[in-house]
Amino acid sequence: REAVVSTQSTGGTKVKPAASVILRGANDMYVDEMDRSVHDSLCAVKRVIESKRVVPGGGCVEAALSIYLENFATSLGSREQLAIAEFAHAMLVIPKTLVVNAAKDSTELVAKLRAFHNASQTIEAKKNFKWIGLDLESGKCRDNKEAGVLEPELSKVKSLKFATEAAITILRIDDMIKIYQPSKEDPNSYANAVKQGRL
Repeated sequence: REAVVSTQSTGGTKVKPAASVILRGANDMYVDEMDRSVHDSLCAVKRVIESKRVVPGGGCVEAALSIYLENFATSLGSREQLAIAEFAHAMLVIPKTLVVNAAKDSTELVAKLRAFHNASQTIEAKKNFKWIGLDLESGKCRDNKEAGVLEPELSKVKSLKFATEAAITILRIDDMIKIYQPSKEDPNSYANAVKQGRL
């Protein structure tokens, strides 16, 4: 009942050989799921090749960006400070969601992650803490660059851009039209009985 994945070289082009991936499983549902997994993996590799850059995963980028934006917000003296501080707070949703999905204590782990990134941005001797991310198997923080937990930079940048644009679009809505349904009053209610002098 185990699925078998094998690659066969099919010659391909002069520059690079092509390969076929054969998936075998117990039933169609398993094979479809494996097909989706292989497709997702190939898309991730494609993203890395396109962007030519990777960033550490496990909430590392979001925590570092959150700390940086909080420090930047305190340097402003206008209303923008509040918006930037809230944006910094929103960046922590991703690490929190990762921790909750792994059935760990999100408050403790995210606080530790923030402490590491705050130290990396404020203490010169602890600059190497900038690679610290979440290890959700052991429920600790670790150096995700060293552990090989990496994400394509292009995916990270695009997801942040799309989320920011969605939030800006929602904030631009300055008017709301609401249609109230006509209320259907019960003619035998206490209030109607008093109005009609029946009580």
